[in-house]
Amino acid sequence: MSASSASIINTSIFILTGFPGLDQYYPWFSIPFSCIYAMVLLGTCLVLHVIWTEPSLYQPMFYFLAMLALTDLCMGLSTVHTVLGILRGLSQEIGLDACISQTYFVHSLSGTESGVLLAMAFDRFTAICNPLHYTSILTNSRVIHVMVTILMRAALSILPVIIRLKFFHYCRPHILSHSFCLHQDLLRLACSDIRFNSFYALALVICTLLLDAVLILISYVFFLHTVLAIASREERLKSLQTCVSHICAVLVFYIPIIGLTMVHRFGKHLSPSVHVLMGNIYILFPPLMNPIIYGVKTQQIRSRMRKWFSLKM
Repeated sequence: MSASSASIINTSIFILTGFPGLDQYYPWFSIPFSCIYAMVLLGTCLVLHVIWTEPSLYQPMFYFLAMLALTDLCMGLSTVHTVLGILRGLSQEIGLDACISQTYFVHSLSGTESGVLLAMAFDRFTAICNPLHYTSILTNSRVIHVMVTILMRAALSILPVIIRLKFFHYCRPHILSHSFCLHQDLLRLACSDIRFNSFYALALVICTLLLDAVLILISYVFFLHTVLAIASREERLKSLQTCVSHICAVLVFYIPIIGLTMVHRFGKHLSPSVHVLMGNIYILFPPLMNPIIYGVKTQQIRSRMRKWFSLKM
């Protein structure tokens, strides 16, 4: 073992990975990544501003959308310092406590986004399948309870494995696979007994992300059954269009997760740059695309933005 590897093992400092072999291009890579983070910040803040200042958007659907935008904003803020820090040549090092904190925020925010997408699916299901009772089912107090439940589930369910990370012995070289910290990446470096973390994390994925995806799918099965029973073709199309934004948001969230999981599970022979790229897509693609999706496909937000920009010009 080299002296540098030994020094890495014997400290609580971890080395984040950029794009291996492409170090000379980091200044160029930093430009599009900085633009993406700026677009995430601008897009999510714009959506939040429109919802906050437009009384006609004070509805359950837009409360959930505001929560989704806030989650996307937090995801961007939790990773921007490490991703751009590497590309701008500031630092590739991160301490154990900071790495564990980032791991907690990345995974809990993913759980929050999954829960919000499920809540939005239930909102659309209720609006289409039970429109006469929509306002009595999704009251403001119930919406608040749902939002608090989503936050508590995401924040507390991940804590047992996060806390255990602090007490693991990391005897392998502290070189991470991504430009940010992930639970599975830290487990790979640990020489302690990681069975609890492995089984608990798997159970957590099944009980949150996978269960949410199944429930979203079931809600759309009932939704399509109701829509196809509508006699008028125009009414069917109008009903389907109300869910296009949500379907796109679900795909934008779950496809990168599936891709990253497949790369971790079956892509050990792939270039490390592929792992880094998939990791960056996982954390950046949903926050980047969601404001665009809802800004383009949601008539209320689109018209409010058009009116707002016309006044500014």
